[in-house]
Amino acid sequence: ISFLQIPLLGYIGYIAFLTLSMDPQVVIRGMLYLFLVVVGVPGNLAVIWAFCHIMRSERKLMPADAIVLHLAAVNLLVAAVRCSFEALAAFGVLYVFNNTGCKTIIFIYRTSRSLSIWLTFVLSTFQCISIVPPGSRGYSIKSHAPRYLGGVFVFLWILNSWLSSAALAFAVSSGDNSTRTQYGINIEFCIVNFPSSTWKNAVGAVQVARDAVPIFLMVAASLFILLFLYRHSQQVKGLRSAKRTQKESAESRAAKTVVTLVTLYVLFYGIDNGLWVYTLTVTQTLSTSLISDLRIFFASLYAAVSPLVIIASNKKVKSQLGCMKTE
Repeated sequence: ISFLQIPLLGYIGYIAFLTLSMDPQVVIRGMLYLFLVVVGVPGNLAVIWAFCHIMRSERKLMPADAIVLHLAAVNLLVAAVRCSFEALAAFGVLYVFNNTGCKTIIFIYRTSRSLSIWLTFVLSTFQCISIVPPGSRGYSIKSHAPRYLGGVFVFLWILNSWLSSAALAFAVSSGDNSTRTQYGINIEFCIVNFPSSTWKNAVGAVQVARDAVPIFLMVAASLFILLFLYRHSQQVKGLRSAKRTQKESAESRAAKTVVTLVTLYVLFYGIDNGLWVYTLTVTQTLSTSLISDLRIFFASLYAAVSPLVIIASNKKVKSQLGCMKTE
């Protein structure tokens, strides 16, 4: 056991000791969030480290790599900010959920979560553009798209920060009973305390629309990618040159990565948004945090699982991490 492993083992031992005297439901909740932290934080840090090392050695990043790096950064915020504080609070290690803490953590979580959604859409769209063949009507977009990528990132940060601003206005600590209304949504340690049913439904509709738009667009982009690759495979079926086979396999790997990420997104966030619609239609959401816990878990599961997909499918990332092991 190394010197650096001793504090970690001590912390795990402390958590194990606490669970012996805790409510089983609280233990399960804490362990689920701890799982998201243990998987999501190292995974996203590994992806970020790999691309930073590539950028340092090659002095640049390909546009698709820049999107994946940005995606890993916002996924890290989801796992490190929301999930870690939820796990620490569940086990009684650290409690930061006063009114200011609730506003800050929920705002960061919702902004980074929605950015994760939109960046997955941007990645699928860029993959569509990258496979456009020369001479086609959309080929000119392929050469101009990378120069606007920085502007796209800035626009998405501003848009999603604005759409998440309701958390700054309505999130309060669950211990604050002074302004609690019947339209609040229980999130265990915090309550999103809407002043009226109109506010609750309006904010809910905006959040559903914010997620539904990129879902629809990224599914359409993925279908386009699959259709293009199918047609391409039919056109080159009779050719067996090594160069063409290598090119085809590279396109297939990139497409499979994007389609897998989109599939994971649709699965996890589809469950999340289904539960969110349920909370908008059932008036007793203040009495329990179970639905909100399930929503947060499934929404955060994408942030934990997506770096594993990136590491497994991206040759550059896998190569950099392999070099790190040998050093």
